[in-house]
Amino acid sequence: MQKIMVCVKRVVDYNVRVRVKPDGSGVMLDGVKMSVNPFDEIALEEALRIKERTGNVEVVAASIGVPDTQQQLRTALAMGADRAVLVETTAPIEPLTAAQAFLALVRKENPDIVFLGKQAIDDDANQTGQMLAALWDRPQATYASKVEIAGGKAAVTREVDAGLETIEIDLPAVITVDLRLNEPRYVKLPDIMKAKKKPLDVIALDSLGVAAEQRLKVVKTDPPAQRQKGIMVKDVAELVDVLKKKGLIR
Repeated sequence: MQKIMVCVKRVVDYNVRVRVKPDGSGVMLDGVKMSVNPFDEIALEEALRIKERTGNVEVVAASIGVPDTQQQLRTALAMGADRAVLVETTAPIEPLTAAQAFLALVRKENPDIVFLGKQAIDDDANQTGQMLAALWDRPQATYASKVEIAGGKAAVTREVDAGLETIEIDLPAVITVDLRLNEPRYVKLPDIMKAKKKPLDVIALDSLGVAAEQRLKVVKTDPPAQRQKGIMVKDVAELVDVLKKKGLIR
């Protein structure tokens, strides 16, 4: 194995309380802390662990988005990626467009594995990895909770409704990862300083021959329903009585 590409996305930090715009056209992003999608951090961590086990593997972090996405790629470099590529665009990116852009990068980079998070926490689409594998015409393994590489193949344990399923796929392949695969490493200040010297290439989306077509239209964005205030009960009997009144038990 010579190269692993990890696709990362810039999203609102998971600790931030998201607010909906007054007109319902989307969520407010001005002045909001942005971070690497948590699932993509896990994907990057797995790539770095494979590199540490096998040696002589280049890890390339790739992302699509606005110029400020370089911040998240610098975080990926600080974690241990060797270099990064930003496909720059200010247009909204849908899963198919992202898959097409990553495919163009894959054809340039020729990685043995493409890692992605199983989904992004902003739109929860869970589509880009599957679309990339289909366009690339290579095997895919999704929801990975364990990955073992040997002899040009990957044994991937997946979390499915019935429990755990282990499949074997030939490389090159696309693998999307789940939360239980690993715990990403903590980025230290010296690593952040070193990351500033690592290469980060910026290329335009249209230079890849990909157009940011808008196939989906967000009609309206609504905040979650406000939770009702809880009540205190004196004992189990009163709790049962309250639940009966609400029709929750009989």
